[in-house]
Amino acid sequence: MSHEVKTLARRAARLSVAPMMDWTDRHCRGFHRLLSRRALLYTEMVTAAAVVHGDRERLLWFDPAAGPVALQLGGSEPELLAAAVRAARGFGYDEINLNIGCPSDRVQSGCFGAVLMKQPSLVAECVAAMIGESPVEVTVKCRIGVDEQEPEAVLPAFLEAVRAAGVRRITIHARKAWLQGLSPRENREIPPLDYPLVHRTKAAFPDLHLSINGGIASLDAVEAHLRVMDGVMVGRAAYHQPWDILGAADRLWGEEPPFAEPRHAALAMRPRIAAHLATGGRLHQITRHMLGLFHGRPGARAWKRILSEAGPSGDLATYDTALAAVAGGAASGGQMASQTCGADITPSRS
Repeated sequence: MSHEVKTLARRAARLSVAPMMDWTDRHCRGFHRLLSRRALLYTEMVTAAAVVHGDRERLLWFDPAAGPVALQLGGSEPELLAAAVRAARGFGYDEINLNIGCPSDRVQSGCFGAVLMKQPSLVAECVAAMIGESPVEVTVKCRIGVDEQEPEAVLPAFLEAVRAAGVRRITIHARKAWLQGLSPRENREIPPLDYPLVHRTKAAFPDLHLSINGGIASLDAVEAHLRVMDGVMVGRAAYHQPWDILGAADRLWGEEPPFAEPRHAALAMRPRIAAHLATGGRLHQITRHMLGLFHGRPGARAWKRILSEAGPSGDLATYDTALAAVAGGAASGGQMASQTCGADITPSRS
């Protein structure tokens, strides 16, 4: 892999948006990239088998303007994962990530995700096979442990195993996962967060690039963790309150943010949405990821209601009506179209 590509992804990992099933699709990433030029964005988890045997173009294609982007894979068979990495070549990903954190029943039945915290030697085989085929850095996202495991002992042993296999960058969700008895949602909320353990782990593994994940809901919290950690991954807060997390995120890299206020970002999305609709796409495919843009601000309720109620039948006039609700009706659709702040992005595929 080129040093330039590796450095780009590592710099971007200072703040990343977590892979989230049914949420972080290419439309979501296009919107998040508009808000932050620098943050590292992740795909939804894709199984290795789906990549190898399925429609690769549909599963893997993304707009290069949305980069840097990491592809997250799920699986537990080294040869199949290696084949998936080979299949992903040429799509332009800046990182390939192996999911060792998802606790859902569906994932467990396929013997991948958080259940693999119990098999660090198998994880080591998987990442070694992936590294052998990858033109970019291979990383891991894991939990601090599962079920009755003792995180103080399990997490260091796990990191040592994947480090020996060649992994140098890992994101740690600071919660245990309970594989039986808790739903995926409950596993994101009920097990207590153990930030001190993850901070101590960073001190114990100074050679590894370690990011922390779990329950981080503000840029102030991100900055606090960055005093100890190499990176911070934010999930639900970045999705439900995108402006609060990503609107000023580029300052973490010493740069000015693209927009001064969320309305400017909404205006800049209009040409992208128009282009998507012109190719037969649906408004809600993009705007469902934008419902929280004005969270806590005037017009937020009307913005969300107008876009939500329109559903699949929404059109550009719907979007203009929602824009008018947050702009106080000061600009017509035509005026709004001209106020794009120079941030037009090539439309992504539906």
